[in-house]
Amino acid sequence: MREALLLFCNWSTLGVCAALKLPQISAVLAARSSRGISLPSLLLELAGFLVFLRYLCYYEYPLLTYLEYPILIAQDVLLLLCVFHFNGNVKGAAPYLALCVASWFVLSLQKWIIDLAMQE
Repeated sequence: MREALLLFCNWSTLGVCAALKLPQISAVLAARSSRGISLPSLLLELAGFLVFLRYLCYYEYPLLTYLEYPILIAQDVLLLLCVFHFNGNVKGAAPYLALCVASWFVLSLQKWIIDLAMQE
């Protein structure tokens, strides 16, 4: 019974996360405008998700404990691309994308950085 409840909670969390940003993305696409969306807050949210995902991967947590983060990251990236597209600056997304990818590889290849950050 407890395992079934835990499995239900895991999958319901994934379902909610899969639909979390869809209303915002569909509103931006319908309005064909990114007015009202804060680029710095979107980037901060994306950075937080990436750092936390990297932390969970580094310490080898079970996949079901953090599977919602890749879903949320994909939705944030899609929303970020919509913001740049409707601001008329799609090429402006390239530095942000390069920074995210570079940060991910630095954190994953240089494990001493995470070890140093986690020391008391």
